[in-house]
Order: sequence, then structure tokens, then C-alpha cells
Amino acid sequence: MERCFMAANRVGKTFGVGGYETALHLTGLYPAWWEGRRFTQPIAAWAAGDTAETTRDIVQSALMGPIGELGTGLIPADAIIGEPSRRSGVTGAFDTARIRHVSGGVSLLGFKSYDQGRKKFQGTAKHLIWLDEEPPSDVYDECMLRLMTTDGLMLCTFTPLQGLTDIALRFMPASHTAPGATRPGTTRPGAEAAREGGINRMCMQATWDDVPHLTPAQKDALWDAIPEHQRDARTKGIPILGAGRVFTTPEEKITCEPFDVPRSFARIAGVDFGIDHPFAAARCAWDRDNDIWYVTGSYREKDATPPLHAAALRPWGTWVPIAWPHDGLNRDKGSGDQLAAQYRAHGINMLPEHATHERGGTGVEAGIMEMIERMQTGRFKVFRGLADWFEEYRLYHRKDGLIVKLADDLISATRYALMMRRYAEVERTEQRRLRPGGGGGGGGWMGT
Repeated sequence: MERCFMAANRVGKTFGVGGYETALHLTGLYPAWWEGRRFTQPIAAWAAGDTAETTRDIVQSALMGPIGELGTGLIPADAIIGEPSRRSGVTGAFDTARIRHVSGGVSLLGFKSYDQGRKKFQGTAKHLIWLDEEPPSDVYDECMLRLMTTDGLMLCTFTPLQGLTDIALRFMPASHTAPGATRPGTTRPGAEAAREGGINRMCMQATWDDVPHLTPAQKDALWDAIPEHQRDARTKGIPILGAGRVFTTPEEKITCEPFDVPRSFARIAGVDFGIDHPFAAARCAWDRDNDIWYVTGSYREKDATPPLHAAALRPWGTWVPIAWPHDGLNRDKGSGDQLAAQYRAHGINMLPEHATHERGGTGVEAGIMEMIERMQTGRFKVFRGLADWFEEYRLYHRKDGLIVKLADDLISATRYALMMRRYAEVERTEQRRLRPGGGGGGGGWMGT
């Protein structure tokens, strides 16, 4: 129901994504390959931008054509019925357009702008609302109310220049993108989509590297023209964090292709209990000979019980030691049992004590500094494809000198595992035989 294309500038957010799909739904002229929602009857829709002028110049132009060139946009000229009504006070701006639907009926398209305020978004139900550029949260909430009775669609297309706003956070974590203000290269994977568990909401991101129409020379010229603090947002679609990221090592330096982990590598996993946030687990392997730490798997889920989380972890190997934080000593309000004990009861090999540094203590900064030092020296690697882990990597930041505890569940789980690596174990032959599917060659420990 809610979809966001949080992407870089110049990648086609307006014309190729929001505008194209809006035109399809208004006309019913779907291509044969279209697998998304299809409206078989006329719809009522809104398309909106920041101001009346930007709505006219960007959104209206994409759908209807530039001023004086009606019918040259994404909506075919023969589908536009008559002359659209005009918006007062803004030259060339439309208020409402009537669009011919293939069923024989007429779709209604209204043009709005955020500067009109929330009250202008009150009114009748809509089947589709396209918000181009990030809206104020009260406007977004009002738009969602317009879609409730129709099971309508919300489309958002924007570059996150305002930082971690309520709207950006609504769709975060998003997808696997590179952290740090580094010039985009060709090693980053393509844009990926992620759906929040249990919520009909999806975010996709795209960078300059995901589109074919920007040449290297154009990218270089654009890069030089962008203020440094805006480069991640404008080239990769990463929200501006303002106070600075904790992890600044380029993603390509810590990313590695998944491989069968050798039996000689010690294994350990870390968990972060989901008391008032998602439960998370990071599966790790340690190449002791070269002192390289690998994050090979991740799991993050909210609103689930210990038995369900335990069931997700058991395939990682019931022999694998699990590091856990101090709050695992807390007792469940329902059963009265300690959290760590509940997981032990479900066959998870929880370590006998909560995570501490080898010299004692549980300091967050010490653990983060060790992760950073390993990343900078090439001794910390993460399997490509662990989108949830990389989402947190790029959002992990400080404000007023302090780490912001936001979307940090997998990072915390990884830190606990690294803190307790002295308890990591090498898989023994008898353990291998007991594993489902055990007995074959290779480590059988690919990232999932």
C-alpha cells in the first residue's frame, strides 16, 4: 500500500517511477509485463509536490506536458478530456484534469502542493496519491486517511535531503547502500527492495550507479558541484544524518562475496533482545590465523516470541555459542523467566554469562572502536547481500557526541559476538554429523 523510492538525484524518480505508474493507473493502459496493481475502473488520484510552482514544473509537466504543450507528457494526448481546470494565482498550473480510462469511464487527477497545508488534503477518498519530494508528516498522515476506504496506493519519490525525518524513518531501514561520502563506483550491488515484516510498506533506493544514462564525466561534474554534506543523499539516496556517521569506511572495503566458511574458522553469533525494538542476531566467523572477522548471516524480526526467534536461529547450528547482552538477565513479565534462559530452553547455546570485553566491562564505545579499527585495517568483512545489516551500518550515527540508539539491533548483535570471540568454537566432526544435511563437503555456512 505504501511505497517509497528514496533515491539519488537525476536517476528518474519523477518521470520514470512516480509519473509512469500514476499515468498507468489513471488510464488503465498497463503494459503486458505489468505485475503490480491494476485498476479496472476509473480512479480518483492526487499528484503533489513542494509548492504550486514545483508541482507545475515537475509533476504536472511529467504527466501532462510542459506549459503550452498539453498532451506531451506521460498521459497520452487522446486520454486527456478537454482542458484541465486551472489553479488560481499560479500561471499555467492545473487544479484538476479528467483522464479517459480504458474501461470507458473518467479518472480524476487533482494537483496539490504541500505549501497549501494539511487541511487542503482533507476531502474525499482517493485510489492513488503520488507525493513527489518528501512531504511534511501531517500531510502524509492526512493522505493516508484518504486511501483507507479504497485500499488505495501511496507512492513517494524523493531524495532524502531533510535527513532522518518522520517520513524517512517510516520507510527505514531501506536497502543495501554504501555509507560514507565516497564517490560512487561500480562495485555496489543494484538497488534492492525490502518490506517491513507485517507492514504493507516498501522502500527502494537507487544510486547513480543504478542508471545507464549518467556518464562518468557527468557524474564527476555533478559530484564536484554538490556540497560535501549532501553527497550521500544526492548520489545514493542516503538520508543526511547531520552530526556524522560512526562508520565511515567505504562499504566496498568491508564487503565480500559469500563463501562456504572453512571448518577451521571459529563460529559465534550475537543476539540483541527485542524488548522494545526488533530482536536481531548476527552470525559470525573468525579466521583466527589471519585475525579476520566475518559477518556471514543476519536475522532481524519484531513482534515475535522467543520460540519463533529460536526456531530461526537453530538452523545456524545448535552448537554455535550465542553472545548476549546484560538485559538477557531481565525476567519476562509473563513467565518470570530470564530472557537468556528462555532461549536455552528452546535449544539455543546461550553463553553462560552476558557479553563483556576480554578485560572486563561492557562499554559500547570500546566495542565500536574495535569494529572501526578492524574495518580500517581490512580485518572486518560482511557477506554481500546482508541488506538489513548494511542498512544499520549506514544509519549508525552520533548526535551531540553520543551514539543515537536507532536501528542498531544488528550492529549491537555483531558487537556482542566480537566482544565474546574468545568463546568462539570450531565445528567438530560429531557436531557436523548431527547437523541437518551434515556430512557433506565444505563449511555449509553461507550467509542468509
